[in-house]
Amino acid sequence: MTQKELNKLRKPEMLRIMLEQQRQIEQLKAELAQANDQLAARQVKARSAGSIAEASLAITGIFEEAQKAADGYLASLKAQAEGESDDPDPLPAAPAPDEAPDMPSLEVIEDAVAQAKYRRRFRRMLRSTIFTLITVSAVAVLIAVLLLPVLKIYGSSMMPSLEEGDYVLSVKGGEMDTGDIVAFYYNNKVLIKRVIGQAGQWIDIDQDGNVYVDNVAIDEPYLDRKAFGECDIELPYQVPEARVFVMGDNRDVSVDSRSTTVGCVAEEQLVGKVVFCIWPLNHLRSIH
Repeated sequence: MTQKELNKLRKPEMLRIMLEQQRQIEQLKAELAQANDQLAARQVKARSAGSIAEASLAITGIFEEAQKAADGYLASLKAQAEGESDDPDPLPAAPAPDEAPDMPSLEVIEDAVAQAKYRRRFRRMLRSTIFTLITVSAVAVLIAVLLLPVLKIYGSSMMPSLEEGDYVLSVKGGEMDTGDIVAFYYNNKVLIKRVIGQAGQWIDIDQDGNVYVDNVAIDEPYLDRKAFGECDIELPYQVPEARVFVMGDNRDVSVDSRSTTVGCVAEEQLVGKVVFCIWPLNHLRSIH
């Protein structure tokens, strides 16, 4: 393996190569130990046969050849790991075994490989978690903007039904029935009022604050008290086509369809129907 190829290897791949080399070194050491055992056995046989000198020379030659081959292979592996050789299988002369460079043990290399794999898995899991959180947040924001706008109550015009500082959830689409609380755009603001009359109906209010729709007094259990309030329209008043007549629950202070300043609400002004109070927690409830 060339130096250029080694430079392209990632750390886990290099560790695997070192692990394989270490295993080969251990195998060579085992073969050397076996050669030593064979040498000892042959020496015993040589003594018993009376040919000690001759047998020793032959066996020593075998051992030296094996030792040279092992040392040469160790030097080759070291040169490949350090990028000092372009020849994949060189067998140069090598230092004696007791002078060979220290190599990490198999346990150390295996631990390093395991740690590298763990870090890689952790990075993948972290990227996946971050991507999931971003996706969920984007979907939540999209739903909140397009389908379920969250609105904050300002002022006291809807007391006691809604108080200043409440956060409410509204639902876009659908019909706005009489008695529903709706949010609508007015002069770059969002107002929240209650639907009192539909298109074509006649609205009338007496001085005591009693409201009549088509000459029938409507029941308003959501009010603390009734009041005529700020009203500059001519009564009885017929709701124009494609519009709704709205009033706040706090009739003394609410500026609503009773005033020509606000007037009736067109369908294109509607944000949605307020259905739930979500904050603060002690105000958590559905809204009717």
